[in-house]
Amino acid sequence: GPLIRIPRILKPDGLFLGAMLGGATLWQLRQALTAAESEIDGGLSPRVSPFADLRDAAGLLQRAGFALPVADSETIEVEYDNALALMRDLSGMGESNLVAERRRAVTRRATLMRAAELYGERFSRPSGRVAASFEVLYLHGWAPHASQPKPLKPGGATRRLADALGTSEMSAGEKVERS
Repeated sequence: GPLIRIPRILKPDGLFLGAMLGGATLWQLRQALTAAESEIDGGLSPRVSPFADLRDAAGLLQRAGFALPVADSETIEVEYDNALALMRDLSGMGESNLVAERRRAVTRRATLMRAAELYGERFSRPSGRVAASFEVLYLHGWAPHASQPKPLKPGGATRRLADALGTSEMSAGEKVERS
């Protein structure tokens, strides 16, 4: 895909910064739609497009050939008057479900109303508004260049990690005594 071309387009040692929505985005809406569709329609169809999770995004950076890749995430919660206001916002942004296996028929009004009701019951704040979670994945990596730091060969470290952390070293499988 396009990500694999970016390290080749950047100048050597050039920085790529990116952000995208992650897998925990709109988990409340997924849950409410799943429950409503199961209850009203007697079946399920993906109603929210899938998003990459953090581990997958980090792997994409590595496979694309970025040097020193880093992926991190943050969850932002946005409040809406109700679930229908959230759905209107998503529709207004052009966010629609592009999953090939989705049900092609328009979602029934009864299903949407039940989803909104369940959303309110499960995810209302004390203010009466509902929360929607958006996980943002932040990605960065460098176009390869000879001047970049290289990892040491196994056993080539000059300092122990335990010393740097001010802790004692334990062998794998050693039990930790808790006080």
